[in-house]
Amino acid sequence: MGNRLSKISTRTGDDGTTGLGDGRRVRKDSTRITAIGDVDELNSHIGVLLCEAMPDDVRAALIAVQHDLFDLGGELCIPGHTMLGLPHLARLDGWLADYNATLPALKEFILPGGSRAAALAHVCRTVCRRAERTIVALEQAETLNAMPRQYVNRLSDLLFVLARVLNRSSGGHDVLWHHERSVK
Repeated sequence: MGNRLSKISTRTGDDGTTGLGDGRRVRKDSTRITAIGDVDELNSHIGVLLCEAMPDDVRAALIAVQHDLFDLGGELCIPGHTMLGLPHLARLDGWLADYNATLPALKEFILPGGSRAAALAHVCRTVCRRAERTIVALEQAETLNAMPRQYVNRLSDLLFVLARVLNRSSGGHDVLWHHERSVK
């Protein structure tokens, strides 16, 4: 890991650049910094979601994801460095299999909503998808390990599934999209 900050106001970014973990300075609007910011924003939204009531196993999974996202930010901050691996993907896949097994099959699209916790999980999902798009853009510009892209792709699926789980745990259900509705 790079140096830990001992003070927060360094003023080194006043020129529109920021430091990477390898010591290089890059523009704050670079694709790499945008990807790091999107991952950080996702982690913050998950923090807000964790303020809601939810089953203990969902809470534990989301806390583990927060730690993974911090590691992912570190991986993006240090070009060429790897922090996430196949065990991280396997854990997401395991949660997906376990939670999907408890849910009824979808026959319609669902809308973001239901309980407040489920709605927040959907916000997390959409931010996760944005982070994925930014990571894909970064891959086009620089060499990047495939794991960040794969992790956020699986994570967005998990967040969708957890939104469904959270609706059920609150006594609710999915909010279905009605494709044949009257418009007045």
